Amino acid sequence: MSHPVHRVFAMPFAKVYPMYVQKAERKGRTRAEVDQVICWLTGYDVVGLEKQVVCNADLQTFFAEAPAMHPKRGQITGVVCGVRLEDIEDPLMRSIRHLDKLVDELAKGRPMEKILRR
Repeated sequence: MSHPVHRVFAMPFAKVYPMYVQKAERKGRTRAEVDQVICWLTGYDVVGLEKQVVCNADLQTFFAEAPAMHPKRGQITGVVCGVRLEDIEDPLMRSIRHLDKLVDELAKGRPMEKILRR
């Protein structure tokens, strides 16, 4: 039995990324902080992150090519879009929602050391 493919998996990261930056900037955070959070989660460096934006990789490719998903990402808990992160079974959807949650925490003014689970 194959899994249904979510439309969000095919969405270009380059389309989502500016929305993350805008959300953070509206709340007084910076693009550099958004980049830091994304790099922490995925293992990309800023150059690798920029390449993913420029080459228009979809979210599935963005996460598949991530150099090293952070070992502490399991500590990212809570609810995103009405769904509890711990209840998401699909690993790709969970990674996407982890990133959404980190950007939410950034926009809500949470200190960076807490966001990065230090």
